[in-house]
Amino acid sequence: MTEQPKFQRRKRREEASADVQPKRTPERNDTPTLDEIDALIAEKEALLRQRAELEALRKKEAARDAERVRAAEEAEEQARKEKAARDAELKAQRAAEREARLEAELVAKREAELETQRKGDVEQTAKLTSPLVLTSQPDAAPGKTEVFDREAAWNAIDRFPLDPQRLADRNVITALRQDPSHTRFDILRTRMLQALSENGWTRVAITSPTKDCGKTFTAANLAISLSRQENCRTVLLDLDMRSPSLHKIFGVTDTGAVGDMLRGQIAPEVHLQGFAPNTISAGSHVAIGFNGIVEPYAAELLQDPKTQAVLDDIEAKFQPSVMLFDLPPALLNDDVIAMLPHIDALLIVAAGGMTRAKEIKETERRLGDKVPLLGVVLNKAEHVETGDYPY
Repeated sequence: MTEQPKFQRRKRREEASADVQPKRTPERNDTPTLDEIDALIAEKEALLRQRAELEALRKKEAARDAERVRAAEEAEEQARKEKAARDAELKAQRAAEREARLEAELVAKREAELETQRKGDVEQTAKLTSPLVLTSQPDAAPGKTEVFDREAAWNAIDRFPLDPQRLADRNVITALRQDPSHTRFDILRTRMLQALSENGWTRVAITSPTKDCGKTFTAANLAISLSRQENCRTVLLDLDMRSPSLHKIFGVTDTGAVGDMLRGQIAPEVHLQGFAPNTISAGSHVAIGFNGIVEPYAAELLQDPKTQAVLDDIEAKFQPSVMLFDLPPALLNDDVIAMLPHIDALLIVAAGGMTRAKEIKETERRLGDKVPLLGVVLNKAEHVETGDYPY
């Protein structure tokens, strides 16, 4: 093989290297022109204007929605105020009618008594003008005629119907007497009446250490049980004015405000309500003071001298054998302490499995020893034998 010169070999290598390297393309100028920049700016400004218009439209629609909601709320509030005004007017009208009816009855009774007295005076004058013949020892001078008739007050109160099934559904077991536990309330009733009679007491407060112990349940069952006691007159007041619930048990809607009665703004015989004729043999001499309005200053009201005057007025007019006061839990506020000067004795209701012994002791310590404790009623007790009493 003939050896090629060096310059020829170098030339061939350079040519081969040139064939392998890629060809360069001319560089492209990507810089936008002024017209393109102006077009982009105009497009952006148009988008910003469109977004601003959409935002303004959204705010305008939101303002219209808020205005419609406010108008609806104002209309609803106005309707509520008008309804409250109508209810208050109707209530005032009913109260005025009751007052007028009671006043008419009292006036008619006084006129009848005056007429009877006048006839008696005439007969006495006729006897004095006739010859006096003593055939026997003269009778003692008759006593003075009672000015106020107790039964007139009982007859004047409104009556509400009793729904036995509703009472049973709300655990008023003394209504239908199907639950054997109703006898516990009869025993409690009898023991309580004996203690009141022995000590000359009338007013009994029912409370509990904490809520949900069943004090209102106890008060309602006691009221039904007491109504079946012959010659027993019972007044029950819902004085748990921060959380009234007695009317819910008996299904009463026209409750009124017990605070208005305690302030002397409405007469007791107008506010109190009794049992209508019923099928469960609940007596007619039970007067209940329901409450449908929360009283934020309950303790202050109970300490007001007007409350004492109203309670004395109830005793004078109705002459109850027992006055029961359904009070709030003793450890939640000072309502029970404020009520102590107005009561003769206490009943504490404890819940089995929930109330602790230290809570009962704390309740007794807080209420002191000035008001006697009739006992502690154990409610919600499980596995209690028939012969054991849960209090």
